[in-house]
Amino acid sequence: MTAPADGKSPIEVLLVEDDPGDVLMTQEAFEEHKLRNRLTVVSDGAEALAYLRREGQYADAVTPDLILLDLNLPRRDGREVLEEIKKDEQLRRIPVVVLTTSQADEDILRSYQLHANAYVTKPVDFERFISVVRQIDEFFVSVVKLPPRG
Repeated sequence: MTAPADGKSPIEVLLVEDDPGDVLMTQEAFEEHKLRNRLTVVSDGAEALAYLRREGQYADAVTPDLILLDLNLPRRDGREVLEEIKKDEQLRRIPVVVLTTSQADEDILRSYQLHANAYVTKPVDFERFISVVRQIDEFFVSVVKLPPRG
């Protein structure tokens, strides 16, 4: 991949989200604001781990530079996925932003105990949701220096 003219290289983003509406809004946020980062979507925790470990149909998957992780997922809960990511020597360097509807203190505390890099509560309003996704993108592309892909 060659770097764009502004010097900011696109990043690979893995969205782990089971709600089709939230997936659509996130995709629209990337498209509407011309976010050139590549967004890959998986819909449950087991699929997320298979993708990250390059198992089965994901044998050729690109290691993401950033993971947006919902907590309430089918098959494997987001907390379990986060714990597995942060226990894995190869995956733990990938920043994980918990992006969820939960505002529960215990979810926030548990996510940080499991080494989430950020915890963001999803706004229900479409415009605010788009704004939040754009801010996450801008932060991880323009402000933060991400580790090289492993």
